[in-house]
Amino acid sequence: MERWENCVAVVTGVSSGIGSVIAKDLVTAGMIVVALARRKERVDALRESLSPELKRNFHSIRCDVSDMNMINKVFDWIENKLGGVDVLINNAATLTGGQIMTLDTAILQQSVQTNIMGLVQCSKRAFKSMQERNIAGHIVNINSISGHRVLRLPCDHVLNMYPVTKYGVTALTEVLRQEFRDLGTQIKITSISPGLCDTEMVQDALRELAMLKPEDVSNAILYTLSTPPHVQVHEIIIKPIGETI
Repeated sequence: MERWENCVAVVTGVSSGIGSVIAKDLVTAGMIVVALARRKERVDALRESLSPELKRNFHSIRCDVSDMNMINKVFDWIENKLGGVDVLINNAATLTGGQIMTLDTAILQQSVQTNIMGLVQCSKRAFKSMQERNIAGHIVNINSISGHRVLRLPCDHVLNMYPVTKYGVTALTEVLRQEFRDLGTQIKITSISPGLCDTEMVQDALRELAMLKPEDVSNAILYTLSTPPHVQVHEIIIKPIGETI
């Protein structure tokens, strides 16, 4: 991780779970972290838990990644105040219970807007920043095992649009890899696909199953970022021992 010291990392969805852990791990590793979330008060609390030295390199900003205007304002601020983006962790995602055929269409559209279009817009702004400065940056998409197969969960927990959007993240990661290559850049892109992970998204009925911890996913991200410039980790699938779903 030495190559990323004092570089700028943007992490979305930092209010809990994987996002909060990776934001803390990156600032501890010496990066300047811009932590984005709708629930800014939670990110502020995370910042307050850091040492004074780390606090200086941890910026908490409210941002709903389903809102393109908010994304643009945040990235404008980053470019003006911090010089640009070197690493982007697309972690923010939403999951609402219910069935596609019975849910309100606006809810379904919100899932697509957050889980796909928010990721696209953040990636566009980060890529532009990296390319303009000729930086060999890195974009990491927090995907899901649901982006590779549609799970049949052993309870009433209905995934509806979640696997649809995560399959989209799998495809998008490969499309962007090809675009980065064809545009002649050295920018990397990686998809991290965890199995069931102990976060707020998990219903109580699933908590008896084998689960990963957010730290397990963060460790995979740190490994991915630590690879040498000629190595691109395209996809990591992580499952807990004893997974049955």
